[in-house]
Amino acid sequence: MIVFALQCAHNHRFEGWFASGDDFDSQQRRGLLTCPTCGESHVSKLLTAKIGRADTAARARSRSESVVESTPVPVGLPDAQQVRALVEHMLATTEDVGKGFAQEARRIHRGDAPERGIRGSASRDEVSELLDEGVPILPLPVPPREDWH
Repeated sequence: MIVFALQCAHNHRFEGWFASGDDFDSQQRRGLLTCPTCGESHVSKLLTAKIGRADTAARARSRSESVVESTPVPVGLPDAQQVRALVEHMLATTEDVGKGFAQEARRIHRGDAPERGIRGSASRDEVSELLDEGVPILPLPVPPREDWH
């Protein structure tokens, strides 16, 4: 997943989550993007800093090119149903590596393990170290499923 800072023609700023840059372009061409504030359909990306390694980006591009069509991801501030759908998608498309998350994320980043989506738990120190090392992770405070309401 990639997060883009977006802006509509009325200068409302918001974020959108996409499978790739190509996914954003595809959704934009098909008119699927709208501003959550005013409903404007003319939405553009804002400049943001690039985070990650170039070879990782190239592998991600080659994987995304093999995807024919992707499911639109809502943009803007999500409601509870959208958050639940996003979490369900994350759980269905990633491998749970449990408490070994930091070690496996490093192995994937270094090319010592197959590249794939993973999830698990890590301490604040481990998350900080991964980010300092340039490992592309997205810390999410997702409680265990049994704690969902």
